[in-house]
Amino acid sequence: MTFLAIIVLVFAFAGMIKGMIGLGLPAVSMGLLTIAMSPFQAAALLIVPSMVTNIWQLFAEGQVWAFIRRFWSLLLGIVIGSVWSFLPTLNQSHGQSSELLLGSMLAIYGLYGLCVNKLPQLTAHERWLSPVIGYLGGAVTVATGVIIIPVVPYLQSLQLKRDELVQALGLTFTVSTICLAVFLHHNPMSGVVLDYRLSILALLAALIGMWFGKKIRYQLDEQKFRRIFFMGLVALGGYMFLH
Repeated sequence: MTFLAIIVLVFAFAGMIKGMIGLGLPAVSMGLLTIAMSPFQAAALLIVPSMVTNIWQLFAEGQVWAFIRRFWSLLLGIVIGSVWSFLPTLNQSHGQSSELLLGSMLAIYGLYGLCVNKLPQLTAHERWLSPVIGYLGGAVTVATGVIIIPVVPYLQSLQLKRDELVQALGLTFTVSTICLAVFLHHNPMSGVVLDYRLSILALLAALIGMWFGKKIRYQLDEQKFRRIFFMGLVALGGYMFLH
């Protein structure tokens, strides 16, 4: 019962953050779950709730085809990076290198969010940067279970409106989650079995949290909340790195 309670609380909290700022479910849930289980197990548990919440986020605002036409090279890069990754993957070294890399990514992204006040304008370089950023993101996905660095900062640098950014993140997260699911299916880890009952429980908790987060998105000081969120990522990533 304690284990189930941990899963519910982790995914409800991560879903609330995702509903508020459009990201955070994979990062927060992977970071917290790996304290109690291997990154491979946490990634397997993450597939269903991450997929459903990403699709919800993607189709919530409409105009999906317009985003696909704009970011197709980014999405293709994610697929290629997940197939031909240059990083140690989740099924290697029993997840030790993955936990180290995930902790580093969370801490780096947290520091980035805290220290960078004005993002560079990269729209003029989008045509050639998108496939490169996508490839790196795909490689990071199969190595850590999450796609944060460098895809999220890159999308933020394109000066999208808040709702557009949320939808663009939903699109890239959906594709990366599909790639992660395919990777886990074709690269099973001995002794790890995906429990769909736990995944459904995690999904329900994440949906409730995401619904609640979306309701309060415009009722809180977004900048203050983001600062707390990034400070939490630094602390969590630092713990994982040292552990």
